[in-house]
Amino acid sequence: MKKNILWLFLMVCCLPVWGRSMASDSARISLLTCAPGSEIYALFGHTALRYENPAKGEDFVFNYGMFSFNTPNFVMRFIKGETDYQLGVVRYPYFEAEYGMRESSIYQQELNLTQEEVNRIVQLLWDNYRPANRVYRYNYFYDNCTTRARDKVEQGIAGKVVYLESAEKRTFRDIVREYTAGHEWSALGIDLCLGSEADEPIDERKQMFSPFYMLNFARKAMIHRVDTIVLLVKSEKKLLDFEGKDEKLLEKDEELSYPSPMTCAIVWWILTLGVMAWSIRRKKVCWLWDILLFGAQGIGGCIIAFLFFFSVHPTVNSNWMLVLLNPIPLVYLPIMVYKGIKGKRDAYHWINSAVLTLFIIIMPFLPQKFNASVLPLALNLLTCSVGHLILYRRKDK
Repeated sequence: MKKNILWLFLMVCCLPVWGRSMASDSARISLLTCAPGSEIYALFGHTALRYENPAKGEDFVFNYGMFSFNTPNFVMRFIKGETDYQLGVVRYPYFEAEYGMRESSIYQQELNLTQEEVNRIVQLLWDNYRPANRVYRYNYFYDNCTTRARDKVEQGIAGKVVYLESAEKRTFRDIVREYTAGHEWSALGIDLCLGSEADEPIDERKQMFSPFYMLNFARKAMIHRVDTIVLLVKSEKKLLDFEGKDEKLLEKDEELSYPSPMTCAIVWWILTLGVMAWSIRRKKVCWLWDILLFGAQGIGGCIIAFLFFFSVHPTVNSNWMLVLLNPIPLVYLPIMVYKGIKGKRDAYHWINSAVLTLFIIIMPFLPQKFNASVLPLALNLLTCSVGHLILYRRKDK
């Protein structure tokens, strides 16, 4: 709430700049890249455009990353992929103060533009800032704060921007994992939601959804004009430098003071082994454990299934995790518990054991990379169902 109020105040401070005149000969435009923060929405860093016109005392940042958690039905809209972001404009000192408070470095790449190109880009940005134009439908891979800034620059250039091809092929999941390293619970949540499409190789342009990939591609990019070829970036410097913090983007943080997902999954599996051993020895189903285990599976499955069938987010509708996490256990749970209490056989565990065994066997051959903790989670569920089958056999004897 405080963050939203701060941004609202900053935007109000900039309202008098509406309809500024064309840039002078000293005006310039720069690409700003901000180091990652600790919040999940800031793990990848941020990109914005800076417009400086010293002759007129103008220094503004055009920021396509504005959003509010207080938007009605924000969580549901985000899950469905219907989140609206908007362009905000603030004076540079306020922008710098925001990132200075969270100790994130800011890189500035001044672009090698003609004055006509600067004027054109500035006009595009101010037009985009009009109330009717500033809101856009956010997409974390294809239409975000970084791609919007890149596209506005390219639209204003009288020529074509050519980016150097990358020798190493990357996927969306590769880049996501690179910037969620050290944030293992966040990485797990994102990993579970992304499907096999996130593991397909992507070209250089698609890699630019990530701010620091955009920064690196911009460093070697060229502007091909009719009469000349020049570097896209004229000069580069750090406006804020928190030495050692942003360079170690993959360094683990305080989140790891909590047990990792892998540790929790293994502990949970060990507990299930213990509960099943107790059940077999007593020849009695522990239906409370069934509620906990299969209930959690079903709840997680509801989220995966909703993303798979209803969300417009990219890559989520090709998710093989739906085999492991789906709503069926949650729907069937009352019947399962009833049969457990009455000591009746349940064919569900035969089917579940077969499906989970097949899933574990084919996991390495599927066109999707799974989070490491998925295997002990699958073994946990398999152990529970196999335990029931062993219990049935013991009762027969």
